[in-house]
Amino acid sequence: MTQAAECTIAGASCLIFRNAPSWEGRRTASVGRFRCDSVATGRDLLASVATDLTAEGYEALIGPMDGDTWHSYRLVTETDGSPPFLMEPVSGPYDAEAFAAAGFTTLSGYVSTRTTLDAAIAPEPVSIAGVSVQSWDGSDAAGLIRQLYAMSAAAFRNNAFFKPLDEQGFLDLYEPVMPLVDPRFVLFARNEADALVGFLFGMPDRLEGAAPRTVILKTYASAQRGVGHLLADHFHRSAREAGYTQAIHALMHVDNVSLARSARHAGTVFRRYALLGRRLDT
Repeated sequence: MTQAAECTIAGASCLIFRNAPSWEGRRTASVGRFRCDSVATGRDLLASVATDLTAEGYEALIGPMDGDTWHSYRLVTETDGSPPFLMEPVSGPYDAEAFAAAGFTTLSGYVSTRTTLDAAIAPEPVSIAGVSVQSWDGSDAAGLIRQLYAMSAAAFRNNAFFKPLDEQGFLDLYEPVMPLVDPRFVLFARNEADALVGFLFGMPDRLEGAAPRTVILKTYASAQRGVGHLLADHFHRSAREAGYTQAIHALMHVDNVSLARSARHAGTVFRRYALLGRRLDT
């Protein structure tokens, strides 16, 4: 993670990341690990941060974001009240109002959807001629992480607020999570030439306890039309065969095609999030 500086006042604290992804070419910092005991303390903290960064020549402040989009970011803006799922960003009760009171507005919107596996799975399995899907064999976790790193860096480099992360940083981020991963929900799609044309990374929602009923489709990417749908279908069927009953399609950008694909699997929105920003020249 990018080096951060702590900023604290009575009743509120945050970390400031001075090398955040640029917002439309502006010199940008991000605020992360935000917490406040009230709207007023949160607003005052953010105002103080904005004043200090303006004096340093910064032109924009975004958040919540722990330095980049590889780490935790996004503010919960709407919820059905259900408990958080594994690796989901969590916001305090005053965070949204505090950011708004400090002049932040929405830059990007995101949602998570939920579906039952029975509703998600069509009668006939999805297939693509010449493309096969295999799950991770559970060996060489470090090798798997490196493979996921290469695929993720290529798949997401054109996303808004993308910032490169070195391989060691990705290893540091995912190694603690690997004991929670079920190899059946890490999928690879290959064509007839054995070239990788897609991947899907999912996991059980371990926050539900020792016997979770929900699986989380955290991310997927494909280099061939229809492969994402193929992987999602395989993921849902594998989860139902393993005894799970529900799936979460996690943290999708509202303008991304994955949201429409979630709807094809009967996904309904249960949580909304936002990345916020404030110009420092006004």
